[in-house]
Amino acid sequence: MSAAAPPHYPFHTAPLTEPVDGNAARTFEKHLRASDRLPKKSSQTVMFVVVGVVFAFMLFPMFGGALIALGGSTDPFAAFVETITLLVPILFIGIAATVVIVIFVRRGPAGAVRMYRLDRFARANAMTYEPQLANPGLPGMIFNQGSARASSDLVRGAQPRFVEFANYRYTTGSGKNRTTHRWGYVAVKLDVPLPHIVLDALGNNALFGSNLPTSFAKDQRLSLEGDFDRYFSLYCPSGYERDALYLFTPDIMARFIDNAAALDVEIVDDWLFLYAKRDFSTLDAATWAWLFSVVGALLDKLAQWARWRDDRLRMDAAAAAAALPATAPTGAANVSTGAAHDAVPFAPPLDTLRPPPGVAAPGKRLTRRGPWIVFAIAGGFVLLWFVQMVAGGFFLLQ
Repeated sequence: MSAAAPPHYPFHTAPLTEPVDGNAARTFEKHLRASDRLPKKSSQTVMFVVVGVVFAFMLFPMFGGALIALGGSTDPFAAFVETITLLVPILFIGIAATVVIVIFVRRGPAGAVRMYRLDRFARANAMTYEPQLANPGLPGMIFNQGSARASSDLVRGAQPRFVEFANYRYTTGSGKNRTTHRWGYVAVKLDVPLPHIVLDALGNNALFGSNLPTSFAKDQRLSLEGDFDRYFSLYCPSGYERDALYLFTPDIMARFIDNAAALDVEIVDDWLFLYAKRDFSTLDAATWAWLFSVVGALLDKLAQWARWRDDRLRMDAAAAAAALPATAPTGAANVSTGAAHDAVPFAPPLDTLRPPPGVAAPGKRLTRRGPWIVFAIAGGFVLLWFVQMVAGGFFLLQ
């Protein structure tokens, strides 16, 4: 009997680029707002009114002053100069107002067409589309940073397992130091919770180290065989090194090297996350082809991880088994003597128990590393300042 052909999943990119009816896109946007999947436009309307009032208060007095200056002056040249002086600001304000209005007018239809295309793309590939989601609440490291957290352009599939492609934003700092951080992510639902493992891709690191928003204690770094360490730094909780080797067999390591070397990877709870500092949910067909190929290459290997169990939970399973009723009911006859005997609690041998799905507390989260580099740099500046002060005092005393 021949081996069964692998399952085929649709992949159609035509909706990303084919012509779109503008009326259909605007109708779709209205539907999203009516169903509370997008905020209402009332805030934009208020903004236009406020901008209009501000421009009116600025333009009318200046234009009126120009007319008065032109009609009330006996010196034509002075009147001309004064009029130009007043009209030039009016011209610049008018240009600025026009630019603002054009930007907002053009942004609306463009946004509607984008959402309409992504929705059609999702439907064509047996998936669903959501325009935005505030505070997605996922357990990955990028989802607990900063404020104003929001996912956008979420494309979700349910078969063969739940997968979510999206863009993500959060902000840190305030005022002039406010920074918006932009990520793309793929979230894949796993069959069972697994230890917290991070694969920090070396190919996308910054000049001074990892581009990830969180750093981890160096003693949790695990070196794997082959070329894996040339592409990823793997971190796993202390004591879970054997478990990481069980999960990352040579064939799975090869899949990550061949398909996900440009992505940072995080396994936490029952989720697998792929990260990059770029938008994933776009109108670019090549980006979707790449992401679908990465996920497709990993999906058939993730089933192997469903068999993993945390042996640290074995004692808990033994204690639960010992609390079960006796295997023989009270008063059952003894086959050899014919006498009745009382039931005795029975627990199977410890080595025959299969732990339940889950992760013991030590393996749930990696230990984070403090920002020692920042502290070291700050300490160096303080030390340098102190040395300069001492040296300056010494020369003054001379």
